[in-house]
Amino acid sequence: MTKPRTTDVGLLSFRYLGAHEVEELADLWGALHQQHTLSASHLSDIISATSLDESWRRRRAQYLAWLSDPDTMAILAESGEDLAGYAMVTIRESAQGSWDRGTRVAVVQTFAIDPEYDSSGVGSKLLEEVRRQLASMGIRDIEFSALATASEDISFLEREGFRPFVTTMVCRVDGFGAHD
Repeated sequence: MTKPRTTDVGLLSFRYLGAHEVEELADLWGALHQQHTLSASHLSDIISATSLDESWRRRRAQYLAWLSDPDTMAILAESGEDLAGYAMVTIRESAQGSWDRGTRVAVVQTFAIDPEYDSSGVGSKLLEEVRRQLASMGIRDIEFSALATASEDISFLEREGFRPFVTTMVCRVDGFGAHD
């Protein structure tokens, strides 16, 4: 039996996870992995998707590495007993170039919302919590990647004040030249 679709979350609580709690994110990562593989099928000729198990094994290892830095944040959004979503946010030094972005920049490495909480406000509230924490650390800018074909995700980010900055293109090393 599935839970009824949530239309508004009301009170949402946030829990900051340590490395020993990373396993709690596995199911939410699984939903995001599925969303990624479905919405980026146009990449299958140049990038192979991994299995869910392999994807989680790799991401879990990355989370553990990131969480060894005390500035990394793993923020879990909970609605009652439900895990509604999470954000994994790292901080990197800002390469000073054409734009003044401060000395450090936040990078949202993962932003996963349980599909049952789509359009419920969880994403906005979780992002608000991320922003609140970053502001308290003196961080001014946030980088947030979205799949080019994820128009709903891009629309969400634009409503939240994000603007396109850099476009990442991918191809295999031997994939060059025009293809007719």
